[in-house]
Amino acid sequence: MAAKFGTSGLRGLVGELTDGTAAAHARAFARHLKQTGMAKGGDAIFLGRDMRASSPEIAAQCAAAVQAEALVPVDCGVVPTPALALYAMRRQAAALMITGSHIPDDRNGVKFYRPDGEIDKGDEEAIATLAPSCTGLENPAGAAMRNRHEEVLDEFVARYRGFASGLGLAGLRIGLYEHSSAASIPLVRILQEVGAEVVRLGPSDHFIPVDTEAVSDETRALVSGWVRNERLDGLVSADGDGDRPLVVDETGTVLRGDALGLIVARHLQADAVATPVTSNSGIERRCDAQVRRTRVGSPFVIAGMQAALKTGSRRIVGFEANGGVLTGNEMQLGPASLAALPTRDSVLPILCALGAARSAGQSLSAHVAELALPVAASDRIENFPTAQSQKLVARLSGDNEECARFFAALGEVRHTDLTDGLRVTLDDRRVVHLRPSGNAPELRVYAEAADETTAKALIVGTIERIGQDQG
Repeated sequence: MAAKFGTSGLRGLVGELTDGTAAAHARAFARHLKQTGMAKGGDAIFLGRDMRASSPEIAAQCAAAVQAEALVPVDCGVVPTPALALYAMRRQAAALMITGSHIPDDRNGVKFYRPDGEIDKGDEEAIATLAPSCTGLENPAGAAMRNRHEEVLDEFVARYRGFASGLGLAGLRIGLYEHSSAASIPLVRILQEVGAEVVRLGPSDHFIPVDTEAVSDETRALVSGWVRNERLDGLVSADGDGDRPLVVDETGTVLRGDALGLIVARHLQADAVATPVTSNSGIERRCDAQVRRTRVGSPFVIAGMQAALKTGSRRIVGFEANGGVLTGNEMQLGPASLAALPTRDSVLPILCALGAARSAGQSLSAHVAELALPVAASDRIENFPTAQSQKLVARLSGDNEECARFFAALGEVRHTDLTDGLRVTLDDRRVVHLRPSGNAPELRVYAEAADETTAKALIVGTIERIGQDQG
């Protein structure tokens, strides 16, 4: 079983999942639910998927697997991950989302949801332990299922109806980069319902991997051109399964995901924030909430949110550098009530960014500039084996002299943080962060500096230094 759990669910090459591995983990999940009393025979389990070519086959295999454990699979079709999670949680039922999120089409994955929300690391360990004994289904694609696709989408749109109506978005001209995102249809409906003019752009019938944390130069050029040519007030999109947003301002500039998370926290008047160490270091200074820094991955952010709940916080927001936002409890916002949704969602940050700028009488670019955050940049080295990434980070983390030598050409190392990967603060407060991806064979590289040119140069210099080291 080459596929394995990463920062969010099971991930691997398509062949590593369709060979029975995905089905074995789905069956292990069903067995785990029954062993822990979270489900019993005859209970429904809801299955959603993204638009990858391999997702229908994997979904069918997983449906047969949970059926073999006497649970009832229910087909929800192509829906955003947060929509599936919301629908299942309201029915106190478990769910499986077949998605590889933002990674290429030759890879895929499975996200697991208990009746009360995302699985945690303890659940992952239990599923991984049970999976080897859950192989060998005789009929891996034989489950007949009821369909709840439209209901899932309708409930997700309804979640934001009252909230969005109070944001003053009528009259805005908003581009929507549809590509192959499962969030495109509900985003159109939500924005049009409140009077925004939605210009639909770039739909695709084949899967396009859009990474909202490390946006490619090609994607940046594409969306910037649309903003100019279509005279847009902004452009929005989401990744493949709709749990990470992409927001572009009226100048064609892609907004950072952690800036979007900060805007949500401020707009919702959060009293507690949970966000990974990779998020912008200026968040604490621009937010009144108590900020808890975590490792990267929604399970860790959720754990931070749960810790805040135990200390009495009542307006809890979690977010990651990719822009996905989670809410830890129900929040009343004037006449609107926003139910808790402790899983990454792309719609809330999109609405808050547009609404916060509108209510302040500002453009998107002016509103973000007013946050005065250090300039952050990120990139990745693709096709960089996970074991190789881990070895590099471990070597630099375990030897201060080696770490100093490695970064000497970039600056003097003043502080290191090993919360998740290696985060180095240099002598002039510039920051470099190396982190092996938990989802793909990639090495993530993050940087912070006083200006964009310096931040990007730091990224380039770091990647060059890694190439020299590994060459």
